[in-house]
Amino acid sequence: MLKQLHIGNYALIDHLDITFDNGLTIITGETGAGKSIILGALSLIMGERADAKAIRDTAHKTVVEATFDLTGYGLEQFFIDNDIDWDEHECLVRREVAVSGRSRAFINDIPVQLGVLRELGTRLVDIHSQHNNMLLSQPAYQLSILDHIADNAQLLGEYRSAYQAYHAADKRLQETLHNIEQLRRNEDYIRFQLEQLQTMALQPDEDQQLETLQDRLANVSMLKEDLWAVENALNGEDVSILEQLSTVAQRLENAAQHLPEVQDMSARTRTATIELKDIAQTVSAIADSLNDDPQQLAQVQQRLADIYDLQRKHNVQDVNALLEVQRDYERQLNEIEFNDDNVQRLQEQVTQCHEQATRLAQRLSDNRRHAAQQFAVRLKQLAAPLGMKNIAFEVDVTTTDLNVTGMDHVEFMMAFNKNQQPKPVKDTASGGEISRVMLCIKTIIAQHMQLPTIIFDEVDTGVSGDIANRMGEMMADIAASIQVIAITHLPQVASHGTSHLRVFKTDNEHETLSHVEKLDEHEHVMEIARMLSGKDLDQAAIENAKSLINHNQPNQQTSS
Repeated sequence: MLKQLHIGNYALIDHLDITFDNGLTIITGETGAGKSIILGALSLIMGERADAKAIRDTAHKTVVEATFDLTGYGLEQFFIDNDIDWDEHECLVRREVAVSGRSRAFINDIPVQLGVLRELGTRLVDIHSQHNNMLLSQPAYQLSILDHIADNAQLLGEYRSAYQAYHAADKRLQETLHNIEQLRRNEDYIRFQLEQLQTMALQPDEDQQLETLQDRLANVSMLKEDLWAVENALNGEDVSILEQLSTVAQRLENAAQHLPEVQDMSARTRTATIELKDIAQTVSAIADSLNDDPQQLAQVQQRLADIYDLQRKHNVQDVNALLEVQRDYERQLNEIEFNDDNVQRLQEQVTQCHEQATRLAQRLSDNRRHAAQQFAVRLKQLAAPLGMKNIAFEVDVTTTDLNVTGMDHVEFMMAFNKNQQPKPVKDTASGGEISRVMLCIKTIIAQHMQLPTIIFDEVDTGVSGDIANRMGEMMADIAASIQVIAITHLPQVASHGTSHLRVFKTDNEHETLSHVEKLDEHEHVMEIARMLSGKDLDQAAIENAKSLINHNQPNQQTSS
């Protein structure tokens, strides 16, 4: 329930703190006093769009803060999911609007996205006004009413899980069939491309190896000339490097007999001689192996040209990527050849999921049809005393394809006069009639679920006398189980309140400001007397107000 509301620097409000009680709280005041401003501020807490034009003093930001008691609302998981501190006895919700129009939202002093605030707001406060009456013409809202009355919450959750499983399985099947159809349309193309790649018999890194071989074959003459020059320098018939090193080694060995420090140099020279002999032999062998083979060079060049053509065709950079393309073609053909088993398996999954969802949807439908009969009877019982004794009301439940809510389409059918056939709500009811019907619906729903705080914003417009009194009784009945706040101009409704707030305006030298005061019992009587008599407040009006209050709240003693 809503415990406190603070409004700062908003429209005609400078600074306002309101404490709310259990039961039925009545808010009254002259037209234009600021009642709608309070609702506008409260809508910010519910995540509605912020408007910088509503900032009273542009030197400061607007702040709206509300404190709620969440006991029994079952919201702990919401707080856990959004990483917000949880305290069921006190939840602080705040909205700040800067002069620029940008706003920030907080829940228990934790910054949150506006979507999170909006989700929480819809579960804390239900503002019902003439505008909200349009909901009653929407099939989705009508269906939700039946689900509340039928206590379908748990079953609906099970069904939605089953429906999502069915939808996911069917999506996988359709995607698979689509892919197979695409593959079959492209089968000839895929086979042709695959055969072309398989005919090439490509090997990993083959392009790099061929490029190396091509470079060798294209430069055989130059390579042989260079290698022969190396071999001749190392071990030729003329004075060679090896012969000179042999002489050097011998000279060092002779000197070592007298100079021990050069003995190591002689050994190192002999080692270098051995290494150079091996190099000379290896170079000679490589030179002998090099053959000028134009035919092999042409073959290598052609093989590379074919590989390069394939790389350009498939837009890849090397042979390894071509092999990956080949494997992908093989996989696609494999899917075509072995798709029947996969499709059958997916079809069986879809059938099983569909059967499970259908069973749950049928249970939902049975519950809804049973609830619809009870709902129709109860609604007519409640509506008759509200000036709608000739109301005819039916709930038309028709079967549809499975969807996220089940297999039912719901249409509320009404007629308000004799000899009229019930028609859809949007085609029959006036604004005042819809308000009274919605009040009846709220009364019925309140008996089946833990509703958030309900705010009735002048839903009694257009009625008076005994009907207004009956509407007040219904609001009081709802308030026996949940918190109800009613904004009204009717004394018959106001007399049912267990708490009374009066909204009024004052003028100073510079501006007009809205205020709210909580009325005591005597002030409650005087306010209702003024509502009864208008400007001419006399003792008769006061006695009339006392009588009205005592009649509607026999346990409450009014004082002079």
